[in-house]
Amino acid sequence: MSVLTRDEAQTRAKLLDVHHYGIELDLTGGDETFGSLTVIRFTARADADTFVEMKPAELRSVTLDGRPLDPGTLDENRLPLKGLSAGEHELRVDAAMRYSRTGEGMHRFTDPTDGETYLYTQLFMEDVQRVFAAFDQPDLKSVFELSVTAPEGWTVLANGITEHLGDGHWKAAPTPLISTYLVAVAAGPWHSVRTEHSGLPFGLHCRRSLAPYLDADAEEILDITRACYDRYHEKFDEPYPFDSYDQAFVPEFNAGAMENPGLVTFRDEFIYRSAVTDTERQTRAMVIAHEMAHMWFGDLVTLRWWDDIWLNESFAEYMGYQTLTEATRFTDTWVDFGVARKSWGYDADQRPSTHPVAPDPDAVPDTASAMLNFDGISYAKGASALRQLVAWLGEKDFLAGINTHFARHKFANATLADFIDNLASATERDVHAWADAWLRTTGVDTLRPEITEADGQWHLTVGHEGSRPHRVTVGAYDTVPGEDTRLVLRERFELDVPQGDSATRRPGRRPDLVLLNDGDLTYAKVRFDTKSFQTVRAALSGLPDPLTRAVVWNALRDAVRDGELPATAYIEAARTHLPRERDLALVQGVLSFATAHVADRYLSPEQRPAALATLTDLCRDLIRRTEDGSHPGLRLTAVRHLIDVAAHPDTISAWFSEGTVPGGPELDPELRWRILGRLSVLGAVDDAVIDAELVQDPSATGQEGAARCRAALPDPQAKQAAWDAMFATDDLSNYLFTATAQGFWQPEQTDLVRAYVERYWSDAVAVAERRGPAMAEAAGRWAFPAYAVTPETLALGESCLSDTDPIPALRRKLADQLDDLARALKVRQA
Repeated sequence: MSVLTRDEAQTRAKLLDVHHYGIELDLTGGDETFGSLTVIRFTARADADTFVEMKPAELRSVTLDGRPLDPGTLDENRLPLKGLSAGEHELRVDAAMRYSRTGEGMHRFTDPTDGETYLYTQLFMEDVQRVFAAFDQPDLKSVFELSVTAPEGWTVLANGITEHLGDGHWKAAPTPLISTYLVAVAAGPWHSVRTEHSGLPFGLHCRRSLAPYLDADAEEILDITRACYDRYHEKFDEPYPFDSYDQAFVPEFNAGAMENPGLVTFRDEFIYRSAVTDTERQTRAMVIAHEMAHMWFGDLVTLRWWDDIWLNESFAEYMGYQTLTEATRFTDTWVDFGVARKSWGYDADQRPSTHPVAPDPDAVPDTASAMLNFDGISYAKGASALRQLVAWLGEKDFLAGINTHFARHKFANATLADFIDNLASATERDVHAWADAWLRTTGVDTLRPEITEADGQWHLTVGHEGSRPHRVTVGAYDTVPGEDTRLVLRERFELDVPQGDSATRRPGRRPDLVLLNDGDLTYAKVRFDTKSFQTVRAALSGLPDPLTRAVVWNALRDAVRDGELPATAYIEAARTHLPRERDLALVQGVLSFATAHVADRYLSPEQRPAALATLTDLCRDLIRRTEDGSHPGLRLTAVRHLIDVAAHPDTISAWFSEGTVPGGPELDPELRWRILGRLSVLGAVDDAVIDAELVQDPSATGQEGAARCRAALPDPQAKQAAWDAMFATDDLSNYLFTATAQGFWQPEQTDLVRAYVERYWSDAVAVAERRGPAMAEAAGRWAFPAYAVTPETLALGESCLSDTDPIPALRRKLADQLDDLARALKVRQA
């Protein structure tokens, strides 16, 4: 398919003014295609040629101003409109569009629990063309008026309030001016919870089979929604710009959520069927806050071209975490950001594929290249940069600039230059210089403390590897006398890096621990001087503040990845300090890195069993610590991770048979499938046990669990069947493909799957070419042979990139995976 170039978009934007889309969708014609009739009213500013985009299964007819056009002129996804005269025009396109099973376009899902069918759109980037004909670029905003014919008994949701006219006919209120990629429809026999807030209709929607789980959490979700809505109205001068606020939790959704105006779609894993920790509830709340922030930044004011996608995502990411902290019970959100989210940015920023937060427009010449920038840089690094900006600028001036931005560009489009100019109008600081240093550069700076003592003072010099200015908080901590594992804060002070010519002088003897970036307000790797590192090893868990501990754990993580700290030392630190840790996000983040990265990739196969034994003992300690029931989230986290690192089946097999962990928790579906997955890896169960569990839980999640377990069985026939399901046919949905891939590769089974390492490259290239970007992402992320940490795997991957031509989404994913693989090899050698 042809991709839209930036130059083409600029040319078309100068030519066209698009006034109105009338869209009629017929969802009653079977399970393969749906009817799509589009009428576009637009003005051409001059005599010219242009084109409209669509990806139909069948193009039935096209008329321009009542004159038939030849459907045969459709070239890939472009229908030429030749000889347009200046003035008003009406384009009418009648087509049949194909339903998707990959989460792109109009996704169709049949719930295995009850046989009910649900549809929803995901129209980001170019996928609107799978649903209706459009002048598809973000700066050709228009009014959209949708009519939908759906089966009786269904509810239709859209960007505006919908009305049922009878006989399955639904009509949505016209939207304000929005971009094509933000149009949304969701149809099916939804279970809905409705209310009003500030005179606005609010709604929550999910599959009927999830109704009891939504009902159980509806008030919590609505409380978060109301709190964020109210807080944003305190921050922003512009009122919420749409006529309703629906949140639909939809199946097989590729992203976390999508900011469609008035109809936000979320992955329905956020409707919890099983027990979850409070950190997971906080994550759901953050996504709610993130998507609501987009109603202003992204929907009301939209990027002009995709080089500025970071503006949408960084702003929403920052606002999501900050607003939760200010307006809800989740007051430690930046801890989770620091230990879980920020590392996503650090990792992405150290790969060859790194890019500036705000890339040069020439670096995003078309939509294919734009899609590659949805990564940890656009989200986590961008949010970190904004957090540093707020620390430097002050929140009052920051919000003043944001409100100017909204006022000047509402229901229109804006660029980075507009954003920076609007911030600059609210302050005397040089925001343009800040933007050049922070938004136009790549890589992660490193800060190293150098400490000396003289004349009753201690002197701090910060070594700075990198180019960005930083305002950091320095934390000075002392060991409590007689308690070597507890630290007390002596003082915090701010420091600008670079420092200039002289060291910073503080009174008294040097502290036992000097921590740069205490409070985590900047984006940089930090290191320790020798004495501070000794203190950290002995007393990390004795630091009083969880955000401080998050900075320290991140520093240890970075040092392992950079080969400056042995991977075994991270395992030892976890064993020493997690039994005393109180913050759930920290426990989860440290255990995840210790297992998925250190034990499974950074340690050699000979070292791995000892690491798993250490992690098992650690999890047992946490389980014992929580026997009194006072920390159910911590206990659940420990149980999950003990299952994941179990080297022998006996304990978890007994849990599975008894339906409970001694002392709790009882096994819910998530824990049962988790145990069964690990037992499958260990060869302790067979197909019959998996089939029996699927009878008990035939849900979509159960289907995914069964696929994961079958692929994990240490049996050549099971591996062949799983591989064929992923690569020989296109029958698997996006979620079932992912589940199968997650089960296939296991560190314990490297010999069994060795032959598939060589097969992977050509098969992944082929499936990505056939099935498109979403499946390319899944094939590159989940089906990659991540545990084959060998020079031979690296060489095969490099040959694939040099000798074949993967589609851009797969090429980028493979390049990132190979860089991570090369890093793992270097860590092993270190």
